[in-house]
Amino acid sequence: MAPATVAVLFGGRSSEHEISSATAGGVLSAIDRDRYRVIPVGITRDGVFVLEQDDPGRFRLDADRLPEVVDNGTRILWPMPGGSRELRVARADGTIDSLGEIDAVLPILHGLHGEDGTIQGFLDILEVPYAGGGVIDSAICMDKHFMKIALQADGIPVAPGITVRRTRWESHDGDVRAEVDGLGYPVFVKPARAGSSVGVSKAHDASELDQAMRTALDEDDKVLVERAVVGREIEVAVLAGRDGAPTRASLPGEIVLTSREFYDFEGKYLGGDGAEVVCPADLADDEMARIRALGARAFDAVEGRGLARVDVFLTEDGDIIVNELNTMPGFTPISMYPKCWVASGLSYADLITELIELGRAG
Repeated sequence: MAPATVAVLFGGRSSEHEISSATAGGVLSAIDRDRYRVIPVGITRDGVFVLEQDDPGRFRLDADRLPEVVDNGTRILWPMPGGSRELRVARADGTIDSLGEIDAVLPILHGLHGEDGTIQGFLDILEVPYAGGGVIDSAICMDKHFMKIALQADGIPVAPGITVRRTRWESHDGDVRAEVDGLGYPVFVKPARAGSSVGVSKAHDASELDQAMRTALDEDDKVLVERAVVGREIEVAVLAGRDGAPTRASLPGEIVLTSREFYDFEGKYLGGDGAEVVCPADLADDEMARIRALGARAFDAVEGRGLARVDVFLTEDGDIIVNELNTMPGFTPISMYPKCWVASGLSYADLITELIELGRAG
């Protein structure tokens, strides 16, 4: 059987461009080359689709020099709906070459214009199958404000918090401060539509709120201020079921913090001290079962498609509070999502295969 052709899509216009590019390095290294022919398609920071080199080493995660997609002069020409799925490339010299028909796209994009439903809608219009989240779940989970509304509507507990828009902060900051005082410090201040902990700060008291708001508003015009939940940070990896089967949840993992206050960008991707990813987490059987069940339920509540990582807090009282869902979670080989599936018996390479086949099956 001839291998299926998969376009691996990475980079993008968001502040998480480098992490998406680093994820491409891991995926290009691990994808089953006997099963798939790979076409690496990069998106520059300006949103240009280019044909990239099929070289995992080029996109290696390096704390001293994070990888990126640069404009090499090529232009990807996507197929039109209703016809063949032939992908073409316009070279820098003006010649146009066929890359063959594609069977699926694997978008490993984070943040705006990638994880928010826009690229998913684009591929839907082109009638090209793709792996991962769809339009609705991607859009809902990209915006933490609406994600919390969807979870609460399904009776799923979330952290107490408020949503603050830039215009309100600039014109009525006194009212906002009073509401935050009502929540009680410390609070986490985070952009509503960003990931990888970009723009997230912890304000221990009112004196730190201004800087935390400035940091978050640098990323988004809408900010969530949430009361800090005291508890263990547990994450569970979720996959959609095959052929109508129930949603699957991995063994949960845990973010163990020592000297780091929260699991920030450096701790996630740059090997910073003070945070350790442990999977499986040291949990009682009933705790593990409840977390896995709630992870699958949260995924279903947002009309999940493909995959998600569900982040929860486990309090001393045994309560489980959902923090957020990520429809394209960190997917480097050292990230929690693949680590949880490896601990559950699914290798990194097989996980990539499962995602692609879920996408191909529609």
